[in-house]
Amino acid sequence: MKNFNSKKSAEKGIRSTVVGILVSIFLAIIKAAAGIWGNSYALVADAIESTADVFTSVIVLTGLKIAAKPADSNHPYGHGKAEPLAGMIVASGLVVAAIIIIFQSIHEIITPHHAPAPFTLIVLVAVIISKELLFRFVIKVGENIESSSVKNDAWHHRSDAVTSAAAFIGISIALIGGKGYEEADDIAALFASLIIILNAYRLFKPAFFEIMDTAPPSNILEEIKMRASIVDGVMGIDKCFVRKMGLEYFVDIHVIVDRNLPVHTGHLIGHNVKDELMKFNPKISDVLVHIEPNIIIADK
Repeated sequence: MKNFNSKKSAEKGIRSTVVGILVSIFLAIIKAAAGIWGNSYALVADAIESTADVFTSVIVLTGLKIAAKPADSNHPYGHGKAEPLAGMIVASGLVVAAIIIIFQSIHEIITPHHAPAPFTLIVLVAVIISKELLFRFVIKVGENIESSSVKNDAWHHRSDAVTSAAAFIGISIALIGGKGYEEADDIAALFASLIIILNAYRLFKPAFFEIMDTAPPSNILEEIKMRASIVDGVMGIDKCFVRKMGLEYFVDIHVIVDRNLPVHTGHLIGHNVKDELMKFNPKISDVLVHIEPNIIIADK
């Protein structure tokens, strides 16, 4: 198991988020200008999506900084919940951006207008490549530090690439089809917004579950129980609860020991279980061990 430091992990997430903010600001300006001059609302909608990326990335940045704060008297378990909360806000921001695009796309579809300028396709190709590369960079960081908000932020960039790809297809159809196909890029923007909403739901769900202290994947739970059970003096595991708090895990575990052991020996076994689990998985921030006498086994 590689070394883990929650502060360093938060710093990695912050760095990737800052990169995303700078790239999104630049692309938003380019797309807005090209969309206005090139008569493409799909490109303007794309600019709205990039602008939304900036605001949501700032939220992620704030969430990570708060989550990295150490525990205090008011937050004895730390500030980790700020991280999935930021992820929920980011997913909600995706929905808001998609709704704006839907309404404006419908308006553009029913309003007669000229076909987009050909140069907008070049802009879109550059945007798609930039956003896809940014997505791969940020999602790698998010998966490495197991941050729902950073992964959500990465999918914001992928959604931006999707809207750009849809815009490229729509503009191409409008240019090739000629008269009567002018609204093709607006229909493309409408289609892309629906994809964004689906992504938002998929991203909101795990962040919401984390806020609600939903149990982590079963493999993590089983690994913790297995490691605790091999500690000398442990006869079995009665109960084990694990919750994710931001970038870290907190464990509550009931271990069964010989009922004839002195209290201080049972206490030592509890410490050994805690040390073993935190050594095995450095992402475990704290372990609460409850010692149960083996009379439980007989009762069962």
